[in-house]
Amino acid sequence: MSSLSSISLHRLDPDAYAAWDAYAQAHPQATFFHRAGWQRVIHGVFAHPTFFLYAQRAGKIVGVLPLVQVNSRLFGNSLSSLPFAVYGGVLADDEAVAAALEQEAERIAARLGVTHLEYRNLAVRHADWPTQDLYVTFRREILPDEDANMQAIPRKQRAMVRKGIKNELRSDVDSNVDRFFDLYADNVHRHGTPAFPKRYFAALLAEFGADAEVLTVSGPDGKPLSSVLSFYFRDEVLPYYAGDHVDARDLAANDFKYWELMRRACARGLKVFDYGRSKQGTGSYSFKKNWGFEPQPLYYEYRLFKRDSIPQNNPNNPKYKLMIAAWQRMPIGLANWLGPHIVRNLG
Repeated sequence: MSSLSSISLHRLDPDAYAAWDAYAQAHPQATFFHRAGWQRVIHGVFAHPTFFLYAQRAGKIVGVLPLVQVNSRLFGNSLSSLPFAVYGGVLADDEAVAAALEQEAERIAARLGVTHLEYRNLAVRHADWPTQDLYVTFRREILPDEDANMQAIPRKQRAMVRKGIKNELRSDVDSNVDRFFDLYADNVHRHGTPAFPKRYFAALLAEFGADAEVLTVSGPDGKPLSSVLSFYFRDEVLPYYAGDHVDARDLAANDFKYWELMRRACARGLKVFDYGRSKQGTGSYSFKKNWGFEPQPLYYEYRLFKRDSIPQNNPNNPKYKLMIAAWQRMPIGLANWLGPHIVRNLG
């Protein structure tokens, strides 16, 4: 594509997938969302243009930057690393490589005419850029002993887990997304937000294989109550998409679900439970705090080109209040049909 000194820049193609993933697997700042498979999933399901860049020196990958353009009449034209992900940004061996990749990203952004470029960083990279401070993440060590993990849960939350156990709930790993999607779609509909298409979740399982997993909790009668689609990366587990039945709260099915995920991760020898992103001041934020997890800031940095402020395309924005209320009243069949046409543009 272009070169800077001894650094050459390239667009990812299938022949380089294995080398890209090997680099991400070894880089200490990498996340599951730096995997090359996201290019196939996002372009294949949502048809968004992808610009997965990698840098080489002497034929060896020394940096990667996954980028996707989302261009929507409703929500604007953006280039980000990475939409549909909680983490992203550049990985590089050194600052010269990182700068070369980010300079190329700005050239692409200018050519596409986007309103902004966004990096979803775990750490500060551009201190002088506007930053979205709405989101935090929750990560904690998984202890090597199952009982120690149970005892590490604060007392009131631990009682909820034990309630789920007493209610004779059970967890199973599903081979498909059928039960998960029914619970997920019903859940987001109750909250007034559009659902991703079922084929998106099926694509995640197909692309990432054993590193993407659906765990579903059922009652003693076999009725599905709560489900979560999780990602695995190195020694971490990340519960990412979830859904539950209206009866789940009374039966403590959600609490039991996350305990079962943690218990199984402990048995596998994993080291980190990544509870994922939450918006500050929400029920999800409080729920994770109740588990004894401490919030860690996320640094979503924006390079603004054709706008004066950071976009606020989230349910906390007051301008979406009427839309959310209308969505909750919509028949779920219609919502599941219409939702994918909207949510593909939110990123």
